[in-house]
Formats: sequence, structure tokens, C-alpha cells
Amino acid sequence: MSSELRKDIDSRAGSGDWAKPVEKESLAEQAYASIRSALMRGKLPPGERMRLRPMSEKFRISMTPMREALLRLVVEKALVIDGRGTVIVPKLTLAQLLEIRAIRMDLEGNSAASAARYATSKEIGQLESLQERISECHACKSFEDAVHLNTEFHLALCGAAHLPITREIVEGLWVRCGPILSHLYDAGVPADWDPHPHIRIIEALRRGDEDAARGGIQYDIEMGGRGLLDHVRRS
Repeated sequence: MSSELRKDIDSRAGSGDWAKPVEKESLAEQAYASIRSALMRGKLPPGERMRLRPMSEKFRISMTPMREALLRLVVEKALVIDGRGTVIVPKLTLAQLLEIRAIRMDLEGNSAASAARYATSKEIGQLESLQERISECHACKSFEDAVHLNTEFHLALCGAAHLPITREIVEGLWVRCGPILSHLYDAGVPADWDPHPHIRIIEALRRGDEDAARGGIQYDIEMGGRGLLDHVRRS
């Protein structure tokens, strides 16, 4: 992997420990945002225990804002509380994953169609740059980085749709399925991706082809997520 790609990934995902000390105001808000981002990007696996005192020490904040951040994520069902009162990262059932996938195909499909109408040249260029980095990660089998960049691509596509409420809902879905994203490439890169669905989507955006953009992202979600389905079935 090139040093420029590594530098870019590290600046987006953060190198080393994902939990960094919080030093500004709104401590609970910042801790919440950090944990939510870690969930969305597959940095916290299912079953991970989020014990209050160790988490407070990790973030270098008191237990009160840490508790507030964790409970907020519990309310959003991004985290759950077990029988002992410990906050943990939940395990997705097959039914839950299939439902999330169906909702994503609908919402992200509509977003892609809207992006075909409203995406700017700059936004399309950003998507193209992300996909180039994903391809480079595939080539050197840096799948952990590819997972992160794939998340960025999908959220950037929603952003290019200029539908902020839809993007907010989609982000919530990514938070729910994020903990299993590390299994996205369990079977490697699909051999039938020629070209990659993201490339088809970018081409559709440049043409302003709403149907092709919608179909491209729906195909990507359905076929690209086969590794996740296989993992949950095995679990």
C-alpha cells in the first residue's frame, strides 16, 4: 500500500486505539460520537463489553458523561444492556440483518437516484477517489482499510443525494450492522465484480442515469454483503 493511501486512511479512521482522550466541552456528546463512529466502521465487534469505569478511563472523562453517552446509544439500540447491567455491542440475528439490508436497498437506492440528479462534479470526484483507494486496498488485500473506505463511499453517496434526513437514517442502519463489517471480505473480493459496482454507480451519476444509479447501489448492497450473511448464518 502506498504511503499516501496509508496516511489518508489513518487521517480518516485514526491509527491505533480508536478511543482518544476528550478534552473539550460536551464530553458526553464527543464520547457518543466517537463510539458511534467506531460501531459504524466495524471497530467494535459483537459481544464487546463497554464497562463504565474502563471506558471512562479510556476516554479520560468522568463516569457521568460516559454513562450518558452509552445510554444514548442503548436508547438508539446500537448497544444493549445484558442481564448483569453491562453495556455490550449486540449480536445481529439473521432476521435483523436481512431487514436492515432491505431497508438500506430502499433508502440508499433512492439516495443514489437523487444523487444522479443533484450530485456536483466535486462530489462525484470524491466518490471516484474513494473507489480508487478501495481498489488499491483490494489489490494488496488490506481488507480492514477497504471496509472503512467502503463505509465512507456509501455515506458520501448519501451526502451527494442532498437528502440529509435520509442520510441520518442510513447512518443509523450502518451503526447497527457495523460491528460485523470486519466479515465483509471473509470470502475475499467477489470474482464477478468486473467492473466494481461502485464504478457503475459513478458512471451512472456522470450520465445522470437515476435507474442505473439505484440499481448499482442495490446490487452492491445485495451481492457485496454476501460475506456478512454467511457469517451471521454460521454464527
